[in-house]
Amino acid sequence: MQRLHLVFGGELVSPSENKFRNVKDIHVVGMFPDYASAYVAWKEWAQKTVDNAHMRYFIAHLHRLRDEEAPASPTEELS
Repeated sequence: MQRLHLVFGGELVSPSENKFRNVKDIHVVGMFPDYASAYVAWKEWAQKTVDNAHMRYFIAHLHRLRDEEAPASPTEELS
C-alpha cells in the first residue's frame, strides 16, 4: 500500500486550539510518498513561521483515510 502524506498549514484563531482563522488561506505545501520526506517539508515550513505563534503546519496521513480501522495517535488528531 502506498502511504501518502499531505503537509499543510495556516494561521490559527488561537495558539491553544487547532482551528484555522480562514480555511481559504490554508497553505498546501504538497503531497509526499513517505513520512520522512513529509517531515522534512513540515519542518522547513514550521521553522519559516516560528516567529508567528498563530501559524501551524501539519502532516496528514492520507493512507489512513483509506483504512478506517487503523487507530490514529493523539498527535494526529486535529480536534
